[in-house]
Amino acid sequence: MAYVTGLFVIDAPASALNNQGAEAGARTDNTIAVKKIRTPQGTYPYVSAQAVRYWLRTTLDRAGNGWISAPIFREGKIAYTDANPVLNWDDDLFGYMRAPSKRDDAAKDAAATPLEKDREITRVSPLRVGTMVAVAPSPIVDDFGTMTRQNGDPVPHEHEFYRAHLACPFSLDLTCAGTFFDGERVGFKNLDSHRRELAERQCGAKTLVRGQQAYRLPIEQRQKRVASLIRALAVLDGGAKQALHYTDVAPSLVFVAVTKTGNHPFARVLTASQKHETQLNADGLNEILSVWKDDFLSPVHVGWAKGFLDSERTKLPEHELLLKTNHPREAITALAGELESKEKQSWYD
Repeated sequence: MAYVTGLFVIDAPASALNNQGAEAGARTDNTIAVKKIRTPQGTYPYVSAQAVRYWLRTTLDRAGNGWISAPIFREGKIAYTDANPVLNWDDDLFGYMRAPSKRDDAAKDAAATPLEKDREITRVSPLRVGTMVAVAPSPIVDDFGTMTRQNGDPVPHEHEFYRAHLACPFSLDLTCAGTFFDGERVGFKNLDSHRRELAERQCGAKTLVRGQQAYRLPIEQRQKRVASLIRALAVLDGGAKQALHYTDVAPSLVFVAVTKTGNHPFARVLTASQKHETQLNADGLNEILSVWKDDFLSPVHVGWAKGFLDSERTKLPEHELLLKTNHPREAITALAGELESKEKQSWYD
């Protein structure tokens, strides 16, 4: 049993990556506000976990590494994926919920896997993503503009943006990747009769996983799916207002390791100074490396891009568990290589 557990940080120099729509009390009726958390210490811009997962899905779709995305179907105000984790890699690693439909416009596309009558299917997502929140409070800037490419008076509009370092925790359950539970517990009713038949053909006989009956893909297939997802983190792309506030959302800093548990050891690696500047909590990192030393199954891969908080980068301690690389892409790629190696197949038990 093992988990890929990490924290990545993006540098948002002037950005509005996730918005909440109109804000009550704004100067103009069409003001677009960013998502933010107001606290006594100040205002923290954030990007919802749903948005981060969407960025990752679309990045994987464009990656060209064999990733197989599930078809999506729409019924009125309800949308859902094919919910077939045996065939679709994102259904496997991102989870799903699907229930039988009684509507006339229910999905009848040939691409849809049939769903057994009177049975809902659910799958807990092996991938867990936290809310991407600014490390330090950040003032929100109001940008006022006008639409003037027409006859008559200019049409005013207004939107918010910010300058911040946004940190996002994530975890991927390697035991559950490519493992399809065939039980009746909520979140573990992964299969109906149609998907069970397919799992029997591709996975063979059921086995006991965490006390429950489950089908498992061949280990090489499970490794490929996981490694593809992890590699996509290095080239993450997405975000709102990119036409006006073009922002590189690929990680500028990453801490990531394979751990025995799904707990998140890197939650307090970065802190805010009294001047609201992002800083490395070197003492906290040393404590993590000491307290968690028996839980790390891999080195702690650290990728820190040059030019991003260079003075804080120098505070990284020398430690046998820390594997430092020059760039987050190198760190993520190195771990993905481990996840795909024959020597590390025990991580998926």
